[in-house]
Amino acid sequence: MAYFKDEQEVYRYIGKLFSDIVADPELASQFKRANTIVQYQYREPESRITVRIQEGEDARVDLGPTDLEPEVIMSMEADTAHRFWLGKVNVTVALARGQIKAKGPVAKILKLVPLVKPVFPRYRAQLESEGRSDLVAVG
Repeated sequence: MAYFKDEQEVYRYIGKLFSDIVADPELASQFKRANTIVQYQYREPESRITVRIQEGEDARVDLGPTDLEPEVIMSMEADTAHRFWLGKVNVTVALARGQIKAKGPVAKILKLVPLVKPVFPRYRAQLESEGRSDLVAVG
């Protein structure tokens, strides 16, 4: 059974996480070092989150359709994304197994990976504050 019942839940939890990241001046400045537009394409449920984190530009998060042109595209099941933000997915292993597919400049993708670790506790706390302990207790 999928963790999210529809794309609105993906946007409510994972989308909110991205919105919070770009609204946090310290985190946003760190993420802007990646200097890219990344799009997360999720399956089950179908959903899309596009994030502009470019130096000299206002950070922006689009949930669903967007006019932003992504440089990096990360595609995966929404469940994989959820487990990733809980700190339960090793990106290298998931890429090797095809659970996560990445398109775009490898250097940009690699810049993103170390930036996300400090966000894991924030996602967990966000879920707990929303009363979604069922989403926190995943394997």
